[in-house]
Amino acid sequence: MLSIRNKITELEQFAAVRDTAIGCYRDMVRNVAAYAVELDDEVTSQHRRYVTAVAEGLTSTVESLQEAGATLRALLRDYRGKAAEYLNRIREELASTARALEDVMDSLTQADGDGEVRMRAALNSLREVAEQPAAAPVREQLLAAASAVGNGLEELRKQHQAHVVEFKTEIRMLHERIGQLESAASVDVVTQLLTRAETEKHIQSLQAAEKSVLLMTASGLRLAEIRFNREVAVELAGAFTKRLRNSLPANTPIGRWSTEEFVALLNGRGSDAVKAAKAIGEQLSGPYSCLLDGKVVRPDLQVRVTMIEPVDSNPEHLLTRVREFMDRTLAVPA
Repeated sequence: MLSIRNKITELEQFAAVRDTAIGCYRDMVRNVAAYAVELDDEVTSQHRRYVTAVAEGLTSTVESLQEAGATLRALLRDYRGKAAEYLNRIREELASTARALEDVMDSLTQADGDGEVRMRAALNSLREVAEQPAAAPVREQLLAAASAVGNGLEELRKQHQAHVVEFKTEIRMLHERIGQLESAASVDVVTQLLTRAETEKHIQSLQAAEKSVLLMTASGLRLAEIRFNREVAVELAGAFTKRLRNSLPANTPIGRWSTEEFVALLNGRGSDAVKAAKAIGEQLSGPYSCLLDGKVVRPDLQVRVTMIEPVDSNPEHLLTRVREFMDRTLAVPA
């Protein structure tokens, strides 16, 4: 009897600890929503609403906790991407402002130079007139007026120089801020892919003897757009691209040939390229977590990879083989 009572006490303690842990987890998720960095009002309010919904939907079941973790991760990833876009817009606006300030400063400098030349010429003419014998009765007044105008001109020149210095300082600060925003945004911007035309130019410029070309088909991108919506398909393509980048050596050129077809240009040939192709096919296939109205959906990708090695040093021959293969792939119904 005592043993049963002890077990019940232990279970009650475990339940209390579990409830405390879930409560802390719920509070943590709420804090993630409350302390989100302010971006656009609509974007930030929607993010907070979705994250708060995750906290409110938490229960003690394993499935609920796993789903909450996946949803929160997807929401944070989505918000990071939107923050990068927001920073890029600010950077572009600041760059435009800096260019406008530079134009204003150039105009002021040019206008100041022309105006000062004309004013000083007029002062010299006034002083010359004052020295004429006929101007003897009003010579003192003319010279005093010329002196006053000269002093005023000098004061305006100093003020103008101060404004130019101020503009230069403002421009320097703007450029520094632009640099900071570029650094912040570069961490989050989804990796850009070459277009088909750019990919073909890369292949044409290759020293083909030391290259391998990976041709990849990511089946499921079209289906994701049909099953969910375009935003999910775009997010799925971005997630696939990131994983692909991480699976290949740094600075590997990657292009998007069509909606589901991709091309990667690898340095080297032989076993290393074969291993890379095999790893991509195995590791990049499967479900991906994407967001749809604040909820996680898991569209599936099936990635197939084919490797082509050049048979000679002519890059045009290699490009022809790539085109022929891709044309056959695109001709096969999905």
